[in-house]
Amino acid sequence: MKVLFIGGNGNISWNCTQEALKKGCEVWVLNRDSGSVMRRELPREVHKLKADIGNPNSVKNIIKDLKFDVVADFICFTEEQAKTDTELYGNICKQFIFISSASAYQKPLSAVPITESTPLKNPYWLYSRNKIACEELFFKEYREKDFPITVVRPSHTYDTIIPAAMGSSGWTNSARMLAGKPIILHGDGTTLWTLTHAKDFATSQNSI
Repeated sequence: MKVLFIGGNGNISWNCTQEALKKGCEVWVLNRDSGSVMRRELPREVHKLKADIGNPNSVKNIIKDLKFDVVADFICFTEEQAKTDTELYGNICKQFIFISSASAYQKPLSAVPITESTPLKNPYWLYSRNKIACEELFFKEYREKDFPITVVRPSHTYDTIIPAAMGSSGWTNSARMLAGKPIILHGDGTTLWTLTHAKDFATSQNSI
């Protein structure tokens, strides 16, 4: 199987890259190769494509006549970016995977547990609303043009960061806990949220 990951070395996608290689896939990765300290080196077996997704023409030039069984975008966050994805990849893959977010589900929930029939509505977080808008655009493209969309909604997925209810990475919380100090929690501390290690996410997705 020939796969293209848009991103490929981030919090979730790096583990997906590793797992796809283990499964014997021919793995291609497209990113800016910015050299950020938060990113890790890709294995030598990976075919690397360097382009700025913010410049669709540069992507068109680099993918040229390439074809893939699967294209998965880990860095699509806005409706405009989703539209660009349909234009760039609609004719070069058999399946397109959009990494959405479990935060898109209804807030507050009208019923538990969350299922596929749970509405998508989050008035509290723009990130979530943007993911919902992306999904709606992709499904519209599917209905009208057979765009081969599959949506995955991971929950709080961690690897290079420490999962925390508050704060950007959790290192402060960890230091406070080790020092026997209190930490800040939402509400009364009983809010339920699913944590998933990126390696577990990669393993489950590659087994579908």
